[in-house]
Amino acid sequence: MKKYKLRYLPSFRDELADVIQYLKYDLCNPEAAESLLNSVNEAVNCRLFMPFAAEAVHTNKEHVVYYRIYVKNYTIYYTVIDDVMEIRRFVYSRRNIKDIL
Repeated sequence: MKKYKLRYLPSFRDELADVIQYLKYDLCNPEAAESLLNSVNEAVNCRLFMPFAAEAVHTNKEHVVYYRIYVKNYTIYYTVIDDVMEIRRFVYSRRNIKDIL
């Protein structure tokens, strides 16, 4: 089974860091922050072997197909370019994604 390479965009890193910081410091809940971070890492690593198995999302802004992974109350958006799974966004699941992607 092929394992895809992994690349994180700064937008994903920044969005995830903001949520982790909010959970850890604003809500004073470091356990929730650690749990979310572990869940994100696990979900992404599991998807590396089958990136096309996730739900596809088509946008009008770009001619790029995004795929999504649901993790707790958040959604990870990524694309697949050749043999690279590029993680692009980390968004609260109830947000209107059409305004974001």
